[in-house]
Amino acid sequence: MGNDGGSIPKRRELVKDAARAPTVSELKATAHESLNHAWTHDPLTSERLDLENAVSDWRGRLYNYESILKGLMPGDSDDTKTTESANGESPEATFASTGIKSLRDIVKLKVKRYTSPGTKEKGIWACPVTLKELGASTKSVYLVPCGHVFAETAIKQIHEEVCPECSEPFHSEDIIPILPTEKSDMERLAARNEALRAKGLTHSLKKDKSSSKKKRKADEANGTRSATGEEDTAKATPKSATSHRVSGINNAMTASLTAKVLAEQEERNKRRKLAAAGN
Repeated sequence: MGNDGGSIPKRRELVKDAARAPTVSELKATAHESLNHAWTHDPLTSERLDLENAVSDWRGRLYNYESILKGLMPGDSDDTKTTESANGESPEATFASTGIKSLRDIVKLKVKRYTSPGTKEKGIWACPVTLKELGASTKSVYLVPCGHVFAETAIKQIHEEVCPECSEPFHSEDIIPILPTEKSDMERLAARNEALRAKGLTHSLKKDKSSSKKKRKADEANGTRSATGEEDTAKATPKSATSHRVSGINNAMTASLTAKVLAEQEERNKRRKLAAAGN
């Protein structure tokens, strides 16, 4: 070492370099990589996110519809329930941490895909107004209750609170940022969720049935009979066949996914019973 025109770094120089704080550009690159992962992967399963069947909760997080259905299936306790990952990776979140209690707590997203004429490529998911590609590079929002997805700039340009795609009215507080990173957005969404709960409503603006059940139980404890007791009893009656459990679902896609998840759940239950019998 020596006589080669170089120099030997001193210890304080090595330690100083190792403890160097990341630059602004490095922090931005890390944040963009994390946001891109959230746009392309389901946090409950670590599997690829299918935007054609994607849903979102009040926080603006994205999930595959099928993973939400699996999480809502009866079985394991809410504290330990996790959805299974086909790729063997550990999920980033448990279902209990989402706070989702029913399908009313999510909104089915409606995202448009655009393909160049004369090509066989799948195309890109893009805003129907600005044609900007949706993803980590474009700040995007969706409207409640319709679920149509746009670039945020597109919604800021419209003068009436009517969805540009389906003409369904909406309120400014029901513009939900997708995967928000700014503190002000997160605080607004939290305040909106609390306001809806106070009104007995869910994220999708549908009535919160859980609050009605709590009120009914309180009434029954006081000797008051609920006016809808017979209807609720009929709903609570267990049905053995999977086909019976999905017969009341009008949406074909929802019914198909629900039937698939129920079939998988029943198969797992059978395997558990056989394993228990063998022991």
